[in-house]
Amino acid sequence: MDVNFMDLKNNNKEEAENNELSIELSEEIAEGIYSNLAIITHSNSEFVLDFIRIMPGIPKAKVKSRIVLTPEHAKRLLGALQDNVNRFEASNGTINTNDPALPLNFGGPKGEA
Repeated sequence: MDVNFMDLKNNNKEEAENNELSIELSEEIAEGIYSNLAIITHSNSEFVLDFIRIMPGIPKAKVKSRIVLTPEHAKRLLGALQDNVNRFEASNGTINTNDPALPLNFGGPKGEA
């Protein structure tokens, strides 16, 4: 996969158009990991994003993926996510968000074994 690189610091598109960044995406990583909960923490030098999958009726959940970012990259990610949400909503309508509380029971019966 080839991706055009843009010099975000200087916003110099002309120079950036000559640069290419080759990104390799393995089959395993391309499958992705489902997450329905993210916990974000930070220090003065990094942001840590933990992606978790919680399941109905199971009181224990594991972190499925952890991403560590510099504050500068965290801010770039925030901007990129906002831009993508705006474009999604322009095409598909407003994304409705429910109660921000953790959906620990998913509104269904508890699992039994």
